[in-house]
Amino acid sequence: MHPGAVAAIDTQSIFNYIYFHMVPGDAGIFRGHQRLPPGGYVRFRGGRLEAGTYWKMSYQEDTHRDFATLKREFHALLRQGVRDVVDGTTVGTFLSGGTDSSTVAGILTELGGKPVRTYSIGFDVPGYDEIAYARTAARHFGTLHHEYFVTPGDVLDFVPKLAASCDQPFGNASAVPTYYCAHMARQDGVETLLGGDGGDELFGGNERYATQKIFSWYEAIPAAIRNGLIQPFLAVLPGVDRISGVRKAKSYVTQARIPMPDRMHSYNLLNRNPHERIFVDDFLATVDRRQPLTMFREVYENADARSMLNRMLALDLRFTLANNDLYKVNKMCELAGVKVAYPMLSEGLVSFSAMLPSNLKVKGLKLRYFFKEALRGFLPKEIIEKKKHGFGLPVGIWMQKHQPLKELAYDTLQALKARKILRREFIDQLVEDHRSGFAAHYGGEIWSLMILELWLQTHPSALGVQSR
Repeated sequence: MHPGAVAAIDTQSIFNYIYFHMVPGDAGIFRGHQRLPPGGYVRFRGGRLEAGTYWKMSYQEDTHRDFATLKREFHALLRQGVRDVVDGTTVGTFLSGGTDSSTVAGILTELGGKPVRTYSIGFDVPGYDEIAYARTAARHFGTLHHEYFVTPGDVLDFVPKLAASCDQPFGNASAVPTYYCAHMARQDGVETLLGGDGGDELFGGNERYATQKIFSWYEAIPAAIRNGLIQPFLAVLPGVDRISGVRKAKSYVTQARIPMPDRMHSYNLLNRNPHERIFVDDFLATVDRRQPLTMFREVYENADARSMLNRMLALDLRFTLANNDLYKVNKMCELAGVKVAYPMLSEGLVSFSAMLPSNLKVKGLKLRYFFKEALRGFLPKEIIEKKKHGFGLPVGIWMQKHQPLKELAYDTLQALKARKILRREFIDQLVEDHRSGFAAHYGGEIWSLMILELWLQTHPSALGVQSR
């Protein structure tokens, strides 16, 4: 940080971090600091600083080209995207076993005409380990495959480094396996790693796209039937909460009535609990508790798109990809000492995805329909048909079963109480819920708060928390 910069922590950014598990949008963690948004620029001219936007995603769907034509263009753009980022250094690829990383590994193998180096992370925890799919892709393309199984001890060793190295708190636990994957590649002599990030946000691969489509069907029912029949019936039906099918219908209607894009965050901890039960009154008085959803709505409503799907994709490009995934991979590769490139985010593929019709991205409830169908025969069938998983870390389970990691997490949350941000009762209840058996559910919240406190501890300028 520049010596003349203000080092006061911004309470609004702390609030937004707890909401998103990262600091979203253009604001920084320090008061008065701004970050350049994707597609943004600043220019110093005539003694004045000007800011503006030089690029914005524009979804102009083209419904005239047939599938075969689209497929040929898509394959050509994939090859060009990979070709453009191979810069003469020793190259390897992340390989999670998903469609994106497998595609990148396959294209790189095809272009080079020789086995490429691929790197995967596993976990010895049922339900989290997806390394079998990575092995399937490695065998299919004949790569020089490398694996590393992350342990709770690895997490314990890396957490302080993670907190200290980020320029603001970052609560995505998958940063840990990302780092160890990049570190393994660097130890193997790789100088540049290729990542598959961006495919989901361009071609419709996240589960929430199908989920929100299901909820949108309720909006298609005539308002007279919804308001005059369905909702009154579910409201007055006796014993509704004891009948499984009716209980699910009531929950569906409750969710479906929330307008977009707020509905996408209806399960957020801060939306399901009164803020007064979570935050200390003095802290809460310094923030705009509506700001997270306000930012979300602005991007959704201002998206240059007509369909609900493309508006969601615009949201994910802005928040999930730019503020979360790319920040994570860039930072972890920097720590490991390797460069990283993203073939899926080539200008050609981004433009192609913008004109691809929504019903080819998600057809019915089939995610990434075009992407997968266009790659049948190139990718293994098992990978095309697998359910999306990713680099999820079983941190909640490990914090419950691994005593040193548990002690670090719980002790750190005790220290967070002194910050006068969160109510002591809320922190105690969160720990108790995690300890009592809901490890996976509450683990993400505990991890995020642990990282916040460790970040505050490891940054000398973060001695206090101040409002704007």
